Amino acid sequence: MTTLLESRYRAVLRLLPAYYRREREEEMVETYLGDLDRDTQDQSRPTLGEVASIAALAVRCRLGAPGAPRRYALLGSAVRFFALFAVLLQAASAVVDRALELTWAFTRGASGRHMFFTGFTGRHTTDTVVALLTWTLPLLWTVAYFALLHDHRRLARYSALGAALPTLWPLIGPLTGDELMAWMPWYDTPAALLAWLPALALCAAHHRDAPPARLPVGSPGLVFLAACVVTGGSVVLLPGAADTVWAPATGFVVGALGWLLRHARRTDRTPPGAALALAALGLLILAVRVAALYPWLHVPGAGVLLGGGLGQTAALVLLTAALAVVASRDLIRR
Repeated sequence: MTTLLESRYRAVLRLLPAYYRREREEEMVETYLGDLDRDTQDQSRPTLGEVASIAALAVRCRLGAPGAPRRYALLGSAVRFFALFAVLLQAASAVVDRALELTWAFTRGASGRHMFFTGFTGRHTTDTVVALLTWTLPLLWTVAYFALLHDHRRLARYSALGAALPTLWPLIGPLTGDELMAWMPWYDTPAALLAWLPALALCAAHHRDAPPARLPVGSPGLVFLAACVVTGGSVVLLPGAADTVWAPATGFVVGALGWLLRHARRTDRTPPGAALALAALGLLILAVRVAALYPWLHVPGAGVLLGGGLGQTAALVLLTAALAVVASRDLIRR
């Protein structure tokens, strides 16, 4: 007769995919029940640690653990590429943004330096700390990128989570009574998703059983340098069109277009899941691009910014659609 505790364990084990339960469910139930007295099993429950462990195992099994069916292996590959591409894009954008800001401040003499440091001083202590963390923490995207490609997975996870933290402040700041902060949920929410989805994808998909992270082409340093040149060059060449999304959106457009051209010539060497990852990242960037452009639609004198933003939006729509088509064909073929 099945006890209540055994039924509870089996209910929790349903988090695992069916292929894994067929092979290991009975063994796991016996291990969990162990030598527990049968009379006390109807009064017990799985511990929080056991439930968390099973949930983490379920994530690993669905994201390409050894022995997983082909569809789970493809899903795991796509999620890993999504995390890698997104971390690269945000690392380059963060470095370029701060390098250009410092260059501007320290080439404008005393007034430029004063304006730069004023952003961190003369406020309430909490605001000063938030400003410092908002400026410095996104640089951890670069640490996460290189740590991931050198197989330092724990460092990559912590760095990505730390880099994503500043995107939460615009969401929770108004709730704490910060009257200086305007709440813009139509932009702050997709911007936070652009940071947190890759960070969580990195934590989930680059688990201990996953293969090492590898770029489809090039070395980590050269690819990062190229991303910095593209994102930084887009701001320098068209400063009037540059808003908070301009540089990363330009980096994605150039990178995705290059990947599509390479894919058209060498379809046999396309990494599994790369097209699906780029399509998902493109959709996410498109949402942020539209959210950032919306407030400027009725602002007089914003013609250059609107023109650049609308051009980017059109390019993102076309590229994301093309990547989705390529991804669907790859999935069918594989």
